[in-house]
Amino acid sequence: MPSVAPDVLVDATAIPPDRGGVGRYVDELVRALDTAGTPVTIACQARDAERFRRSCPGSPVVPVAGIESRARRLLWEQLRLPALARRSGARLVHSPHYTIPLATRRKRTVVFHDATFWSDPGVHTSAKRRFFPAWMRLSRRRADVIVVPSAATARELGAHLGGGTEYAVIHHGVDHERFRPPSAEAIAATRQRLGLPERWIAFLGNIEPRKNIVALVEAYGEVAAGWNGAAGELPVLAIAGANGWDVDLAPSIARVPAPGRVLELGYLPLEDVPAYLGGAVLVAYPSLAEGFGLPVLEAMACGAPVLTTRRAAIPEVAGDAAEYTEPDAPSIAAALRRLLADPARRAELGRRGVERAAGFTWAATAAAHRALWDRVLA
Repeated sequence: MPSVAPDVLVDATAIPPDRGGVGRYVDELVRALDTAGTPVTIACQARDAERFRRSCPGSPVVPVAGIESRARRLLWEQLRLPALARRSGARLVHSPHYTIPLATRRKRTVVFHDATFWSDPGVHTSAKRRFFPAWMRLSRRRADVIVVPSAATARELGAHLGGGTEYAVIHHGVDHERFRPPSAEAIAATRQRLGLPERWIAFLGNIEPRKNIVALVEAYGEVAAGWNGAAGELPVLAIAGANGWDVDLAPSIARVPAPGRVLELGYLPLEDVPAYLGGAVLVAYPSLAEGFGLPVLEAMACGAPVLTTRRAAIPEVAGDAAEYTEPDAPSIAAALRRLLADPARRAELGRRGVERAAGFTWAATAAAHRALWDRVLA
């Protein structure tokens, strides 16, 4: 533990049990800060306390019980978090998921991960369309700085929320010890655990409308319908990710004219993800809206050729190291055919992806946060 109490408290209580993108951001940020010798106090759900104690041995961890529901967590954030920040000696509270404590004298930074509640409202539930824009307006008025993961998100938020608030662009990073081109042995072991054949097209992400998975399945069906075997056996389409909302893939899968060629793997343990991505023939991520696109970056770090869209922040992340498509099923199908027929192009994209991903590190993300907090506290 540090001899002097950290001056920043990170509220990690908003992380859902399956972690997701917000969980990955918080996990990697606090770990990188701890490794750099600039620890923070971590407030977390009781279930996550041991995880943070292992990954951040130099950081005080404060478990909070009884706030598993979203309503209870929000109530705790407003009524109890300010007192916890005061007791811990924190001078700044960093809130990683849109909402902040409104009644506190501490400095506040908050993360807005994307602007899709305005730019693409149809990809969210009606409850989220009401809740998050209202809270983002409140947070914008009270926060000292809003942290965003991309310049594209900053531009979108500025257009919808207006000026008067600083948006600090801090890109996410990649854990390069974990996400790197996998060995043949690692790929074989992951294939066996997941029940994958020798060749597969990979999707990784939450199963929700904005990930555009129905269009991907329909595109795969188009490819399967015209597959003549000249390029070998058609790779299966593997879909991995936690169940989100309002996406029923069964009808689209049933229409694929190749029974059993679309595999639903569910949520993958983190240890299986690098070989799942890096061992794929290609990774398809035809998202409609992203504030950053962490799965794209992690797939590139693993040496996978990536097919994605130019929506929102994705080109800012992928640059010229990805193949791009429009998000409709016919366009995705055409892009799949091109890549499946061109192993040299896939190899080139894999090499470019590794080089591109090398420029994104969690150490740099952590250093940028620490510099921002120092400036706010000065």
